Amino acid sequence: MIAASTSLEQSVADAWRIEPLGDAAQPRPRPVRGGTLPPPLARRYGSDLTIGLRSAGPTVVANFVTTLDGVVAFDTMGQTGGREVSGGFTPDRFLMGLLRATADAVLVGAGTVRSGARHVWTPDHVHPPSSAAFATWRAQLGLAASQPTTVVVTASGRIDPEHPGLRRPDVPVLVVTTSAGSRHLGSIALPPTVEVMAVDDREGQIDVHALRSLLGDRHFDLVVCEGGPTLFGGLIGAGLVDELFLTVAPQIAGRAAGLPRLALVEGLGYEAGSAPWATLNSVMRAGNHLFLRYGLAGAAIPLEVRTGSASPADIVAAQVEPATVRRVSRRSDGLPFSLRTPIAAASAARPRPAPRRSPPARPPY
Repeated sequence: MIAASTSLEQSVADAWRIEPLGDAAQPRPRPVRGGTLPPPLARRYGSDLTIGLRSAGPTVVANFVTTLDGVVAFDTMGQTGGREVSGGFTPDRFLMGLLRATADAVLVGAGTVRSGARHVWTPDHVHPPSSAAFATWRAQLGLAASQPTTVVVTASGRIDPEHPGLRRPDVPVLVVTTSAGSRHLGSIALPPTVEVMAVDDREGQIDVHALRSLLGDRHFDLVVCEGGPTLFGGLIGAGLVDELFLTVAPQIAGRAAGLPRLALVEGLGYEAGSAPWATLNSVMRAGNHLFLRYGLAGAAIPLEVRTGSASPADIVAAQVEPATVRRVSRRSDGLPFSLRTPIAAASAARPRPAPRRSPPARPPY
């Protein structure tokens, strides 16, 4: 009887699925990465997965989990991270693995590496039951490498050479740093799978445009950024993030004196009324967690338009037409789930204002 009860509880726990609630009726850009998922993955993710790629240079999508009040870590010293925020929620772990399996590289800052002291940035590490299906998906996508490259961004070069994420033989690691960071890394023993590259820096910090160029030179067409929030803020401020996959966990962290927390974006701020807007592309749900997918301002603008002398009217014309979220399913409790909210894609195309940057108290990467 006890064995039967345990088996039933296990089957109920394994019955989860990330269900679509609404998506944006808009044309898909070309070229794309993705398509129809293999059956074992489709059983868990109730939608095809397709990500539009830039015509030149890498496409960068970010993947984060936040509390209801926008917290991504319960401290600022790298002792907590996404697992504590999501509660270790299995569907969120699965989606993290699925995005990694779709990408050429996983981009993380040194703070994220420190907070994940035993982590390895591979699909199978976050959701081992899907390891074989992730490998099938990568083969279906025509990706030659069995695992995405781990790209670690560190201005100081101070990373633990014994970190498990640097030592898996089948996972190539690229450490992007400054000249000073490169000198430091050259003085310590690193595994043979780790390559160190110094890029242009500004006042001792990584130039994100130089970082993007390096990723493009490595033919990384799709890069998944998993933080931290300062690295993400640098990429956002430079207009280099194309999409955001955002899991919203149903807990409230709060903030108080003596309890500082990290928000989704750090080291970057906009004036009220001038902050960039995003375009809601899809809404999904598993349990009480929401899985949101946003196109970020300027994501649909070709790079040559964004950096050229195009007029605001030309930039708006280059955006995807304003879309309406359409209802695609009913809630799991049987009640209708209506999403008919217009998405103001044109407002997302407003000229990017100059953000205010706050100097970090310590090296952010």
